[in-house]
Amino acid sequence: MYRTGFLGLIGQPNAGKSTLMNFLVDEKVSIVTAKPQTTRRRVLGLWSSDEGQIVFVDAPGLIRADQGLNGFLAKEAGEVIADSDALLAVVSVDEKAAEDNEKTLELVASSGKPWIGIVTKTDLGEKGHRVLILKDMIEKRKGKALSLSLKNPKSREAQEDREALLLECLALMPEAPAPLYDIELFTPESERALICEIIREKCFEHVHQEIPFGIAVRMIKFDEMAEPVPRIAVEVLVSKENHKGIVIGKAGSVLKQIGTDARKDIEKLLGQKVFLELKVSVREDWAKNQRLMKELGYAHERKS
Repeated sequence: MYRTGFLGLIGQPNAGKSTLMNFLVDEKVSIVTAKPQTTRRRVLGLWSSDEGQIVFVDAPGLIRADQGLNGFLAKEAGEVIADSDALLAVVSVDEKAAEDNEKTLELVASSGKPWIGIVTKTDLGEKGHRVLILKDMIEKRKGKALSLSLKNPKSREAQEDREALLLECLALMPEAPAPLYDIELFTPESERALICEIIREKCFEHVHQEIPFGIAVRMIKFDEMAEPVPRIAVEVLVSKENHKGIVIGKAGSVLKQIGTDARKDIEKLLGQKVFLELKVSVREDWAKNQRLMKELGYAHERKS
């Protein structure tokens, strides 16, 4: 019996959804930073076996908003719930407000979709008592409760937990005659999209305060045939003039570090050396510009 379908990862910002999906897929598909709301659009990761294929869908963290970028994030998470065949409710032991974990579980449990609840960040010893509390909250809502620590993801224990979780997730998938995607892929995302996400991740890591939330990244040029190495030109957009200098840094120091770190990950992704050019541009309130939001992939097509 072959099974395949879409499994949506649902949780609060910074619950560990992206880290979890990367772990399950065993590849870096979603970017991960310590800042909440890093994930801005749904990202797909694939796991395939002889028994079936799971299409993991990493959704933005659950927030309430109607307009601009936050409005897009809120709608994106809602559509992932609606479009998935089953759901994985991701609740973290270090969630600041306990009621936020309850909101996640209520939302998933009331969706009518098959689901599993997974407790993350269980290695935080001082909050270890919350694991049983969260598991009880999951079970009271008729969900299967599992827990996972990714402090040492390559350890034997973590890999055993991974295999067990994958089997549980596969059992939630509907029967199907064939996989939805090529079984050799770990994501259907384009290289261009992954490259832009890598650069945005490095911006989040090296630029502090609230500025990262006003940053977007778009590909200007990707010349794969350039000699001696492919040439990639990317534009980093900021929403305010005074943010530009902060992203660039003194004598270009911050932008240089962003580029160096991004290039290493891009070369790992592509399996070859590349020439990466970054430039920073100001687009006042780009999150309110519908044309630009659509170009960046932060817009929903109207459904008839």
